[in-house]
Amino acid sequence: MANTYPPVRTEKPGKDADVHGQAWPATASAQASVLAADWRLFALVGLAVALLVWALILFAALRWRRRDGDPLPPQFRRHDALEITWTVLPLVLVCGLFVYTYRAEATVESLDATPDLAVAVNGFRWGWSFAYTGGPVITGDANAPPQLVLPVDKLTRITLTSADVNHAFWVPDFLFKRDAIPGQATQFDLRPTKLGTYLGHCAEFCGLDHARMNFSVRVVAPDEYARWLRAQRIGARP
Repeated sequence: MANTYPPVRTEKPGKDADVHGQAWPATASAQASVLAADWRLFALVGLAVALLVWALILFAALRWRRRDGDPLPPQFRRHDALEITWTVLPLVLVCGLFVYTYRAEATVESLDATPDLAVAVNGFRWGWSFAYTGGPVITGDANAPPQLVLPVDKLTRITLTSADVNHAFWVPDFLFKRDAIPGQATQFDLRPTKLGTYLGHCAEFCGLDHARMNFSVRVVAPDEYARWLRAQRIGARP
């Protein structure tokens, strides 16, 4: 029985086919989950601070609103305890968010000593090539975007390069973007966690067909990936 995967993008004709079809990324990798947790923390902390400020404004407006005949309220030039509090608390909050984010980014940027597979990704005007270590080389351009096939829950080491100008490897559902710079190889790990097909883009303006320099990432079950890899090695279509 054939495996089916949740649709992540809508197949549409023309330029609409290059538009990411979701309102919010799917956090489809282990690294994306770490970054999404960081974003949620910032959103919740920001909301809590906003609610506190709005509540204090509303309380002050209602409690000390001016009424007819009210005398001028007491005037204060300084309140040391209050000033120290509203200086120290935000500083502690910002430092805590900084430490949490630093650890999250360190986790995402870390390289595992034993990845399950390795793929060399090369960007060029205006397309991509995916060279699997010991396997096939998949190449495509703006007219026929290539597809990177990866096994779910397996760690992939990506080595990213550029053949001409600056490009950027970006998969929104992985919450990850990395520049491809001529003459410089950069590495990062990806561990897809959800079956599906995810749209990728070049996110660095690189000339005439930059907007069409897309690709896709198809995440499949390990047994299906093994069959696909065997088919590629013998020159057959998956």
